[in-house]
Amino acid sequence: MKPQPLILRKDQERRLLAGHCWIYSNEVDTQATPLKGLEPGQPVEILSRQERWIGHGYANPHALLCARILSRDRDHPLSPALWLKRIHDALQLRQRLHQAPFYRLVFGESDGLPGLVVDRYQDLLAVQITTAGMERVRGEILAALEQVVRPKAIVLRNDTAVRELEGLDQGVECVLGEPTDELTLTEHGLEFRISPMTGQKTGWFFDQAENRARLARYGVGERVLDVCSYIGAWGLRAAALGASEVTCVDVSHQALERVADNAARNGLDRQVHHRQGDAFEVLRALRDENRRFDTVILDPPAFIKRRKDEKEGTQAYQRLNRLGMELLEPGGLLVTSSCSFHMGRDAFLHAVQQAARRAGRSLQVLEVGQQAPDHPVHPAIPETAYLKTLFLRVLPSF
Repeated sequence: MKPQPLILRKDQERRLLAGHCWIYSNEVDTQATPLKGLEPGQPVEILSRQERWIGHGYANPHALLCARILSRDRDHPLSPALWLKRIHDALQLRQRLHQAPFYRLVFGESDGLPGLVVDRYQDLLAVQITTAGMERVRGEILAALEQVVRPKAIVLRNDTAVRELEGLDQGVECVLGEPTDELTLTEHGLEFRISPMTGQKTGWFFDQAENRARLARYGVGERVLDVCSYIGAWGLRAAALGASEVTCVDVSHQALERVADNAARNGLDRQVHHRQGDAFEVLRALRDENRRFDTVILDPPAFIKRRKDEKEGTQAYQRLNRLGMELLEPGGLLVTSSCSFHMGRDAFLHAVQQAARRAGRSLQVLEVGQQAPDHPVHPAIPETAYLKTLFLRVLPSF
């Protein structure tokens, strides 16, 4: 289909010319180019009010974020050749970063493929398509992945709620091979049994791999608390570093069963224990039991998924971190994360500092981590720098 023009309102191109690729419906001159005349996922050419050509992209007239730019070269519109080039470029980076084929292969906007996420588990690709534009060319994308990567299996993990914003159905589908929902991944010398078809996200959180490695630098002490542990990546890392008692907390009974299995697989079952329940409730119960830890790790899901959730989400981060600090021995290590892209690093640090003041604690920032380099940050798209992980020493107030 021939791309349709999409003309912006006056002065709405500045952010795009600086490198961003998102276009909101209120930035479009709907008198000149009505959005209602477009189909979901339809290719478009983005133009300024003065009809300066900006880029090739796709549109969805039913979404607030109504268009995304994929190519700034007029001679390279959306096509199978473009997908091949982008996926090949993404693979080159990951092969430089990783010896084993376990990583995030495609990270949306940062790899020039907004609406597409691909995690690689050796011969299996877990693919997530989140926009109508990528859904429209799904067959071309899958063909390009097969050609470049040569996987034996591909699973579509399209069971994410964000697809609802684009008017897309949710579900899990095997589109190549007969993949198993049980495979083994190795990180920093530890083996983890994961579930790429039924686990959270695509079964593993590659984005925290570099931050988990940093635990060795600071020492974890004897007693460690891993909150929102999922299947134990942080907790087992702490046990391997010498902690004699690691408590993993998660609301999911299934995830904690996998923690126990992974601990036994690595010979750490005597050190690693688990406790099921809501993170806030378990932390309060541990406080009431006068439990104390040398390291507390807080890695919750995003509390701020939409801009309107900012106030409530910030308060949730403050409560969680205050409870975590109250369980720490003086001078203990707090490792706390936010994966809410609506909350910047400074705002997150401020929220944690506010929690410290209310808990009667002082903080020393030791290090600030971000997502691993297989989740590269696009310098013009701050939303791609979504993960913040703070390594903090927590002391009595001074």
